[in-house]
Amino acid sequence: MSARRKDKAQEENKEEEERSFEEEDFEEAAPSTASRRHPGPPEQQSVAEIPEAVDDFLRNFLRRAGLTRTLSRFEAEWYGSAQKLLPVAATGCSFVPDALTHGQLLQSELEKVRRDTDLLRQEVLAAGEALVRMQRERDFHRLQYRRVAGDKNRLIEDFKEMKKHLESYEPALRQLEDKYQAALRHKMLISLKKDRVQSTTDARQNQEKKLITKEKSNKKSYSAEKSTAKSPISNRHPKDTDFPACSRLGNPHLAQVGFQKGRSPGSFSLSHSFRAHELPISCIDLHPRKRILASASDDRSWRLWVLQANGEKVAEMVLTGEGHCDWLSGCSFHPDGTKLATTSGDSMVRLWDFSRGRCVLTLSGHSQPTWGCSFHACGHFLASCSADRTAKLWDLNSRRCRLTLRRHTASVNSVCFLPSSNLLLTCSADKSLAVWDARVGVCSSAFHQHPCNHASSNPAGDVLASCDSHGIVNLWDIRKTAAAVATVDAGPSAANQVVFSPSGKMLAVASSDGLVRLVEVGSCLASSLSGHGDGVQSVAFDHTGETVMSAGSDGLINIWA
Repeated sequence: MSARRKDKAQEENKEEEERSFEEEDFEEAAPSTASRRHPGPPEQQSVAEIPEAVDDFLRNFLRRAGLTRTLSRFEAEWYGSAQKLLPVAATGCSFVPDALTHGQLLQSELEKVRRDTDLLRQEVLAAGEALVRMQRERDFHRLQYRRVAGDKNRLIEDFKEMKKHLESYEPALRQLEDKYQAALRHKMLISLKKDRVQSTTDARQNQEKKLITKEKSNKKSYSAEKSTAKSPISNRHPKDTDFPACSRLGNPHLAQVGFQKGRSPGSFSLSHSFRAHELPISCIDLHPRKRILASASDDRSWRLWVLQANGEKVAEMVLTGEGHCDWLSGCSFHPDGTKLATTSGDSMVRLWDFSRGRCVLTLSGHSQPTWGCSFHACGHFLASCSADRTAKLWDLNSRRCRLTLRRHTASVNSVCFLPSSNLLLTCSADKSLAVWDARVGVCSSAFHQHPCNHASSNPAGDVLASCDSHGIVNLWDIRKTAAAVATVDAGPSAANQVVFSPSGKMLAVASSDGLVRLVEVGSCLASSLSGHGDGVQSVAFDHTGETVMSAGSDGLINIWA
């Protein structure tokens, strides 16, 4: 009995050791197994985490160990606690199996995922509709682009066809333009020819009156022949013309001087500008009655420009002439407006007839370049000046030099006849100004402080104006040339030309600094007009005095109104 008890006790001790050992192994393995199989729920769960494999582990262990009663007892208590979950959980003495809690959490997550899936499905449907709409808009714009591209290509083709059509019309347009220019030139020539015939008729009437007067007074004609024989004009030619009897009372400009209102110099501004020549322009002159301007240039040609009052073109060239061998220095219209005289660096003086369109007379007698020329009011005499220190008087009827004026000691820079008189005005680089009686060659002199470039007379013929190389403009009384009446400083650059307005109340001065200066004769107040890119060589007033025209070394003609 004692041996059995010992064996039994040893077996119980052994079972207790195995049980304690298994419990330790169970305690060590349970958390590791739970941690290996389930990482654990998040901290925000309200139910404590119980490893899900504990009950299985215990049942398997008891089954392997053959402890059936312990197993049945464990299962009875375990499932009993599961059935009493709700009332016991309220007291906090028992725990809910972890599988149910995970099932509820997964169920909530599944519902959330389904809601998100529905939202995503709706967004995908909306995106699909937007994509379809954008595809439709893309197709619409693509069709529009194709239509616009087609229209563009058609327009390009139409433009090319129109361009070809226009090019086919260009010869016809050019031909019409040439016809128009020819008709305009023919019209101007007819007008000039009409003026010439009228002036010829008037000259014949005057000659008939003179013949009647000569027949009535033979004795006076005999005394006139004696005085002519004593004059320095010797070797009289049969075709020589007698100087007419001139008087200031017969001056046609006196009425205009008396009634025309003067315009203030500051009221002028640049109205139009056009290129007349490629090279510098040395001189311009206005037709006696028409708005036709003549220009002489260094390109050896002269041109006639019809000034347009209204229209797109400022001026239109109607005639041009070439024949000089060197640059042109001056030009002057015949009193009847049918001819033009030009001077040049080739020392020749040429007379051009507009109706014939060519040079009709060449006057050679100067030995150096000629600077300018001027017609007598009767139209039968032409005066010219030259760098050879002389001025010559030419008879256009006999086509010869009637008188050579020698007094100046340097180049004679300008010459002009005083209105309705036989007096000739010259100025020279020797600083002197001379007034000559063209019939006998007698002169009276006046002096500048610097070389004199140009001199002119007012329309009444009683006041003279001259300008010099320092820009000084002097006004002289024709009756007292000993001292200047007034002096205007338009310097420091040289003054190239000075002219009076038709009223005689204003002066226009062409300066080498590119300015046109307008001076009131009464107050000597001056104002400047800027518009040329180089020196101004020549100026002119129109017939009314409301417009000033200027030309310079830049080849431009500016119109100031």
